[in-house]
Amino acid sequence: MLAGCGSTTTGTTGTRGTTGTTGTAAASSAPSGPWSFTDGSGKVVTADTTPTRIIAHVGVDAALMSFGIKPVGIYADESVKTDANLKDLDLTGIEILGQEWGKIDVEKAAALRPDLIVGDWWPAEKAHSGFEEGVDEKSNKLAELAPVVGISQGKSIVDLAKGYENLAKSLGADLDAPAIAANKQRFEQSVTAFKQAVAAKPGLTAAAMSPAGDKLYFANPAYAPELLDFQRWGLKVINPDSPDPGFPYWENLSWENADKYQPDLILWDSRNYTPTSNADRGKKQPTWFKIKAAKAGAVTPWPAYWLHTYGDFATELDALTQAIKPANPDIGD
Repeated sequence: MLAGCGSTTTGTTGTRGTTGTTGTAAASSAPSGPWSFTDGSGKVVTADTTPTRIIAHVGVDAALMSFGIKPVGIYADESVKTDANLKDLDLTGIEILGQEWGKIDVEKAAALRPDLIVGDWWPAEKAHSGFEEGVDEKSNKLAELAPVVGISQGKSIVDLAKGYENLAKSLGADLDAPAIAANKQRFEQSVTAFKQAVAAKPGLTAAAMSPAGDKLYFANPAYAPELLDFQRWGLKVINPDSPDPGFPYWENLSWENADKYQPDLILWDSRNYTPTSNADRGKKQPTWFKIKAAKAGAVTPWPAYWLHTYGDFATELDALTQAIKPANPDIGD
């Protein structure tokens, strides 16, 4: 079964699918407390003192470190060597607690004496990253070690990044650091360039897709914050007709029906959990080239469900902008 919003490995079930400065296990300017924060689920989490020993899901690790907060431990859904969130991050001194979805070494985590665990809140599943249905029972015990908080994977990656900015501030981050301002400025420039590229192609349509076994999964933008951002900024990302009622992140298509939708540009799941690239997997299917965008070679990576920082979003947005410029809204017509 394809993960809804993180990494999967062939034959197993998974979940969903630029850095700034790094800090110590907690920001040196962290207030002594008491501390409180409103979680993405709406729950208010409190503590007598500001948390300093944080365990974070891999995407949250990237977000916190971009604001100078360095967790003591992280858990990932795939190898830390391939996870896009960790590119160029210095993980020295951070304990790796898991590199496969649903499997976390809770005994090793307990030895870190955490006072806060941070993972995204997923509204459709009503769970934080690492605590969704299907994870190992032992891994779920991580929640017994410390309070769990996280920002909601809701309607915008911008909101997600802002939410972690607020969390970092509550933990003592210095938001006036030059690297933080530079990332924000670069992001705003990237959004402007993206909007200009889209405006120059008023009829252009796009669709986000991901393969898994004998299925082609067609993404539902309503449950993909980055796709909602693309739509908000003018790109016509196609909404599927029939998302899976039980797992609404996707409409599940057989490869025989891969050409049900005919976008001008394919946004192809770029996560690194398959032995060959996802685009190559598509090319091996006889119906792949019945999709006009595939036939035209209009295929570009889609940063599916992993973006957490202004810097990473700027980088990925720049790449998509460059893919939009040569895309032809009249192909196949």
